[in-house]
Amino acid sequence: MPAAGGLQLLQREEMFRKWTGRPEKESKEKGGGEAATGALSACLLRFYKRTAAPVLQKSPSDVTGLAANWSYRGHASGVRGLRCGGHTQRRVRRGEEMKLKQRVVVLCAVLLLLGLAKIFLLDGGEGSVASRRDLRAFRKMEAGLTLSRAARLTHTLQSPWEIASQWVGPREVYPEETPELAAVLMALSSARVERADVGYKGTQLKALLVLDGGQKVVFKPKRYTRDYVVEGEPYAGYDRHNAEVAAFHLDRILGFRRAPLVVGRYVNLRTEIKPVATDQLLSTFLMQGNNTCFYGKCYYCRESEPACAEGEIMEGSLTLWLPDVWPLQKHRHPWGRTYREGKLARWEYDESYCEAVKKMPPYDAGPRLLDVIDTAIFDYLIGNADRHHYESFQDDGGGSMLILLDNAKSFGNPALDERSILAPLYQCCMVRVSTWNRLNLLRSGALSSAMRQALAFDPIAPILAEPHLAALDRRLSGVIATVKQCMETQGPDNTLIEDQIILPHP
Repeated sequence: MPAAGGLQLLQREEMFRKWTGRPEKESKEKGGGEAATGALSACLLRFYKRTAAPVLQKSPSDVTGLAANWSYRGHASGVRGLRCGGHTQRRVRRGEEMKLKQRVVVLCAVLLLLGLAKIFLLDGGEGSVASRRDLRAFRKMEAGLTLSRAARLTHTLQSPWEIASQWVGPREVYPEETPELAAVLMALSSARVERADVGYKGTQLKALLVLDGGQKVVFKPKRYTRDYVVEGEPYAGYDRHNAEVAAFHLDRILGFRRAPLVVGRYVNLRTEIKPVATDQLLSTFLMQGNNTCFYGKCYYCRESEPACAEGEIMEGSLTLWLPDVWPLQKHRHPWGRTYREGKLARWEYDESYCEAVKKMPPYDAGPRLLDVIDTAIFDYLIGNADRHHYESFQDDGGGSMLILLDNAKSFGNPALDERSILAPLYQCCMVRVSTWNRLNLLRSGALSSAMRQALAFDPIAPILAEPHLAALDRRLSGVIATVKQCMETQGPDNTLIEDQIILPHP
């Protein structure tokens, strides 16, 4: 009878459920081994409905015994390889456990690869394919770091000034490889002075000299001893001549190559300067005891605050004047200070200020914004909080580099790390990949070591006191930590920017 047959079928299905465990719908709610058991239960129940129920004329107890020992393969229903004994359940569990172990192993391998990628690709590891070019450039810099005081040009077809002039391009003041660099710097430190005049425009004392061959240079006199600490605001005090020398060599080490050539020099004011000085400069000379002094012409120049030699010999720095074929254009720095007590610049209170800068030319396209961020890193390392303006080459369409001029308001207080100098970096949260790679190669004391090596050559060495060298390493760690924080919040792809702009020489 149909009714009785239907009842028997339901009884048999219920018996299968009791024997195999939980029904199919419950298995979906479980995980791990329970999920595997539930899946097996559902499989057995489908098998029973398709094959066993239509043909079996057995009681529920008989069905239980039969199903417990039934092995079925290749049935026309499409179910293959199904074994419904206790051994099968154990095999399923073991299979699931093996799959789980395999997945754990694969996951660990993926995490390991991601970790290695972070170390090598993001942290500038030497094994990174992405940083091989930067690593080669770093090795070249290291190889050329030590300069010889005995260096001289091996040919006389060109003057040292002509050679240096030919180095200048839209994106560099001197090239990556400069075998004549030591000879040019030595010529700067020893060439005869043909003319001396008051300095060009500015707020600080300087003199404009013309060397043998017509090369113009800027002379900044010594005002402090090496271990003098400038207190007060980060831009306080006189210009530091030794800071110009140190900043130039840091520019070399960082691979920017955007600072004019600088070297230290001793000059005899009585025999080298006064005989060729203009009347305007001569009128500012005076004596303090046995020391010859001058105070020049500038915004803050005062007769009561002259720079004095030791007797007649004055220590100072010479900065090579850039070629006239590369006229300069002055820009207000977007992160400049107001220099007014109680008045803040917008960037000092608006954390979204960078978004506004990105909409203004020349920062809305081209390399200029990345140059500003490079400069912020450079200035933070040297402690220069006085870059209220900057220069680029004229008529550059925004493609010229930001030239690292006037770095003398640096290396004043080795204990002060003025974080606000880094505002372009931590507000924009972006930096060149090449800069990031170079910074990582200079970690763990490599920066101060490279600076010691580079500065030892200079005629007025030692250039920096040890506390300033230690400050370089400490500040570098701060820069790296800032970039890493940006990568955590903005992601590496949005933080590390590849910039491969190449502009030809004219």
